[in-house]
Amino acid sequence: MDFRLTDDQRALKQGIRDLFEGRFGREALRAAVDRADGRRGAEAPERADGKATAGGREGAAGRRREGGRVLDRELWRELGAAGFFALRLPEAEGGVGQGLPEAVLAFEEAGRVLLPGPLIATHLAAGVVAGAAAGEVVVTSADGALVEWLEEADVVRGDVTGAEPLVPVDPLTPLHRLPATDGRPPGGGALRGARTPDGLLTSLFTAAEQLGSAARTCESAVQHARTREQFGQPIGAFQAVQHLCAGMLARVEVARAAVYAASVTADPVDIAAARLLADEAAVRGARDCLQVHGGMGFTWESDVHLHLKRAWTRTHRAGGTTRSEEESADDLVAGTA
Repeated sequence: MDFRLTDDQRALKQGIRDLFEGRFGREALRAAVDRADGRRGAEAPERADGKATAGGREGAAGRRREGGRVLDRELWRELGAAGFFALRLPEAEGGVGQGLPEAVLAFEEAGRVLLPGPLIATHLAAGVVAGAAAGEVVVTSADGALVEWLEEADVVRGDVTGAEPLVPVDPLTPLHRLPATDGRPPGGGALRGARTPDGLLTSLFTAAEQLGSAARTCESAVQHARTREQFGQPIGAFQAVQHLCAGMLARVEVARAAVYAASVTADPVDIAAARLLADEAAVRGARDCLQVHGGMGFTWESDVHLHLKRAWTRTHRAGGTTRSEEESADDLVAGTA
């Protein structure tokens, strides 16, 4: 099976990268972070009881906080106009008519620039929730014990009654935690939900975002190692730094092969393996990138910590590492039976 990108796929990938870098470059990223940081500092946490839930009930606009909005609605509509949310929707239904591999390429580029918002939930809602495909409606969903972007969503899929706000580690991923039900811990059905079609796609698209972030931090580390000088030479001349960068690249390329393969096969076991490899590449890659940058990497002005925080946050989606490990373990046991 040939996993190499076609000319059309390479053109799509480059077009999406140009769109994201032009519309959500570093200045836009830092402005969004500053808005999020200012909003959390100015407002006390509040409960999110009564949000729109699974039946598609709307009305989140009336419950949104005044001012300090982090999600860029104009950018959201531009994504819709570009076909990001409708990428897999058939042309007969107003979509782009592409497949799963093309959607994975799009989410990889989104992860690269740390594009904020409930991208996956809105993408999965295209053709199901009116306005989602065009970017006119922001959709989020309950994912185990957590809900992302609950306050700014127009439609929420799943029961989020009693959800309470958390202080997120990632400034651009506001989170709410769902309460325990029937004596079970929050998100007790997360592993079962992760095996649904939407759960599998959420895991795959999350792996694609992790891959994009891992590739970006690898590039950042290499660039810094080439330009930062110590003892009269670039720090990249030192073997310890070279080993860090080589390890990052190796994890990125292994994860890339796994994610691209899973997008072709859509097999649950392949998706689980891709998720494990991509999560490791993103988290360890960001940590090693911080190491290469030294003290500079830990400052607020650096973007490296943003990649690490987003990578940490993504590891909890769709059952997280636990679900992927159990899926892989079940396959190994079945193969030896």
